[in-house]
Amino acid sequence: MIRFKNGLVMDMKESCAPEKKEVWTDGDRIIFVGVPTDEQLKSAVFEREIDLNGGLLMPSFKNAHTHSAMTFLRSYADDLPLQSWLFDQVFPMEAKLKGEDIYWFTKLAILEYLSSGMTASFDMYFELDDYFKANVESGFRTVMCGAVSGSADNAKRLEENYLKFNGADPLVSFRLGFHAEYTAERGLLEAVADLARKYKAPVCTHISETRSEVQGCIDKYGMTPPALFSSLGIFDYGGTGFHCVHFSDEDIELFKAHGVSAVTCPASNAKLASGIAPLTKFIDRGVTLGVGTDGAASNNCLDMFREMFLMTALQKIKLEDASALPADKVLTAATKGSALAMGLPDCDCIAEGKQADLVVLDLDKPNMRPFNNIPKNIVYSGSKQNVKLTMCAGRVLYEDGKYFIGEDVSRIYARCEELAEALKH
Repeated sequence: MIRFKNGLVMDMKESCAPEKKEVWTDGDRIIFVGVPTDEQLKSAVFEREIDLNGGLLMPSFKNAHTHSAMTFLRSYADDLPLQSWLFDQVFPMEAKLKGEDIYWFTKLAILEYLSSGMTASFDMYFELDDYFKANVESGFRTVMCGAVSGSADNAKRLEENYLKFNGADPLVSFRLGFHAEYTAERGLLEAVADLARKYKAPVCTHISETRSEVQGCIDKYGMTPPALFSSLGIFDYGGTGFHCVHFSDEDIELFKAHGVSAVTCPASNAKLASGIAPLTKFIDRGVTLGVGTDGAASNNCLDMFREMFLMTALQKIKLEDASALPADKVLTAATKGSALAMGLPDCDCIAEGKQADLVVLDLDKPNMRPFNNIPKNIVYSGSKQNVKLTMCAGRVLYEDGKYFIGEDVSRIYARCEELAEALKH
């Protein structure tokens, strides 16, 4: 067992209020939350006791939309609109990728996730065997999302992966998904809907990221992407939409009616000038809201603290309302909301029986003082410098600037530099 003591706990079950109590973990689960009695302490045998020294223990952040291996394109094709960036720069480079590339660039992303207090990624990419291996070897949790595009023939590959990776490892699951409406033929969309019905499974996709995407769908089908997917039955068993920037009130109601979660990527959407998603409307209508970084090609930083600040700051600008999207709503989205959007209900909060996916934040830093309001400090002034420890499934993977993922960090850096350089030629 591992004991976290002498600190504050923000369990995120009902609120963001920190409390003085302890958390004990055993294996991959949380087994105790509260103030232990003398009798409980006498009978407990701990392999390690972690003194929080007044720090804060909270549920880890979950990256609810990303393309981990795109670290190889960090700062490669910047200052371009989405369509030019994607079709002229990203897709041609991605066509060169091999499995070994995916493996090493994913490990690089995992390092960045852990130093930002993240323990899970909702990842849409390819060369999935190598991606799977990188995560499992690192002890990192991932939900793999189908990324098929093109014709209906590709639905077979989606189904094969769905059956192959679900249950392959406790840290890994797989969800049906396709890249986007504008990269999929109607036949593929219909085939994905058939799979959703066959397996009674949710479906995930990029959706309404830009105005041109939405208008293109209207021109082609006479309706917005959410309306199209609803009409085809793609969301009959729920799902998750990534970006969700240009949504009408009717689109939001469709998400609510089908139990579809919305994941916002504020940094990527700002950098690509895609727009600002209507986050307060999603929350007000009861749509589960999660947060993702998107890939390092469009962000370029895989940092949940930056996403949280941009979420609230951009929403305040959009609505011209300084009270819009307060800190507690942002923290809920980055932890509980993201976990639910990813299909990880056992990772949403700190409670007995839940997964031990935790982060320790160092409050003994200038940006965290004074303690007027700790949740607001985290969202408005927090940064990666405050992440002291990140635990996934009961294993400490990052602590005090050191990584424990079974691989020498300098080797990851060196191999990624070699591979990235080779891909340029």
